[in-house]
Amino acid sequence: MTGGDTSTWAEELLDHLRPSGRDVRKVVAWLAVAVDATVLLRDDTGTLLAGPPTPLDESLAADIVAGRIASAAWEEQGRHLRLVRVELQHHASAGLLAVARTAPFDRRASDIVTRTAAVLEVLLRARETTTTGRRLKRAAADLRLAILQLLMVEDIVSARRVAAGLWPGLLDTDSASVYVIEGCAEERDELAEQCLVATGEQALVVRCPAVDAHLIVVTPREATGEELRELITGRPDTYLGGSTRQSLARTATAYGQAVSALAVARFRPDQAAVYAERTHPERLMDPAALCTWTSELLRPLDTLPHHTRAELLATTRLGLEFTAVNAAKVLGVSRNTVRARMERMEALLGTDFSALTVRAAVHLALNARVCLPADSAAPQAAHAGLGDLLAGPALRTWAHDLLGRLDTDARDLRRTLRAWLAAGGNAERAAQSIGVHAQTVRDHVRSAEPVLERRLLAAGSDLYEVVLAHMAAGDLDQSALRREEADHPDSLVHG
Repeated sequence: MTGGDTSTWAEELLDHLRPSGRDVRKVVAWLAVAVDATVLLRDDTGTLLAGPPTPLDESLAADIVAGRIASAAWEEQGRHLRLVRVELQHHASAGLLAVARTAPFDRRASDIVTRTAAVLEVLLRARETTTTGRRLKRAAADLRLAILQLLMVEDIVSARRVAAGLWPGLLDTDSASVYVIEGCAEERDELAEQCLVATGEQALVVRCPAVDAHLIVVTPREATGEELRELITGRPDTYLGGSTRQSLARTATAYGQAVSALAVARFRPDQAAVYAERTHPERLMDPAALCTWTSELLRPLDTLPHHTRAELLATTRLGLEFTAVNAAKVLGVSRNTVRARMERMEALLGTDFSALTVRAAVHLALNARVCLPADSAAPQAAHAGLGDLLAGPALRTWAHDLLGRLDTDARDLRRTLRAWLAAGGNAERAAQSIGVHAQTVRDHVRSAEPVLERRLLAAGSDLYEVVLAHMAAGDLDQSALRREEADHPDSLVHG
């Protein structure tokens, strides 16, 4: 054996330790060629990792794997075999390298087998470390999602208990903001890691279980918003929506605000927006009247246990924003559970969520809940119906200004949008009512989105704001809630 020969095979073997070549199957295949042998590699359970199955003395193999002997070599029926123990992570377990050839093992072949076993140990330990790291990351991600789901249903005590072990102090706060980042689904894992680095892991970063392109960030720190803005700078097709600061019990409300702001961010040059940056209808209503109306509307829920009430409110909010399937993913329940809770809410409110005006009114009430003091009565005000709230001069001005943006389009987008909303968002029925093709209706609604800076073809806050604007402007029926109308028959239409 020459020094040059040793140098050649050693260099080839070391090449397998390079980042681009770390594959135990390739190392085993290389060894088979290098020593002209049949080679197999098994883990500590006997599972074949590389190479073809080869008959072995299983009793002897078990002694080697158990560490009773380090290696063995023998000849049988013209076959020369060598078994070598390959230690795995932290020496707690071991695999087996088996080499069988027709020629005896000379010094060169023995050296190659010994050195290859050492390289395989390094590769297997690295793979085990990588696998363990991935498992830990996956477990941490699952815990973050579980914490978010607890916050969504206002179970703050349990959320803090879960978070305390891994992220001490993260939820030692009474309030927080929620951000939603939308980017490329294929790059979400990388973006999530960058979010954790940017926030110093002082934020709850969750891969949205409902929308593959979304990351949800819950943070008590004021600086996080700027950190996330810097993170998305220079990233095409990446957007940031943020909520106003809310109590932890209002995490679902904050999440809805962040999703709403995300729609605005798509039309902003800096690709970011915060909910407070846009005028929303509830901010233009008389606060005392709005709180009283909300309290009266949601009063049927007051007799329910806190956790049941929180589940119904959180589920309804998400059910109004998303499909039942996606709402179920966010909450970690089945879609049948979401539907059952929504139906129970309908029964309690005495109304029907199939109507867009009803959905918009209930969505308004859920947004207005943030003005109600926790565990106390709402501010006292004379009874006001939905019609009274929509008749306020500030709101009517906002509605006419918003919808007036559509008047400059020669296609009469406003008429099409009004017909589409009156038809419950059904393009075919709207098309029949105004005598155009259904695709024309869809095109007009889609064209209205950038003009209004709101998404309309997907259910959610943007759509409900436009519905309320039409109701305030007198373009849609205001008699949205049957229970309210029955209790106060004159309050809805005329105020």
